[in-house]
Amino acid sequence: MDTNTTSNEYVRGTLKTIVLNLLAEEKRMYGYEITQEVKERTGGAIALTFGALYPVLHKLEQEGLLVTESVEVDGRLRKYYSLTTPGNEAARVKTDDLERFVDAIRLLLAPKSLATE
Repeated sequence: MDTNTTSNEYVRGTLKTIVLNLLAEEKRMYGYEITQEVKERTGGAIALTFGALYPVLHKLEQEGLLVTESVEVDGRLRKYYSLTTPGNEAARVKTDDLERFVDAIRLLLAPKSLATE
């Protein structure tokens, strides 16, 4: 296993939250831009594949959490994604939930002597 890349198992479980969080912050992004932003912010530790990203984007759209807008760029259509009002609320809630979960995992993984201090 490549130790520089986070396990796909963890990314799959948090991908919806990652996408919602990015779109809440950036307001409007297209697929490739999302993959590049994640790669850049994580120093390459998380590399999203389009095969993982696009099903999540479509699911979020079906759930009413994001909307799409097609814009012609250099003669090609580029699909931009942005959050709806419920999408912004979901981004906040899911991000808070994930932060609490990460904090709990840190406590679980900490040496017992540190966890009891």
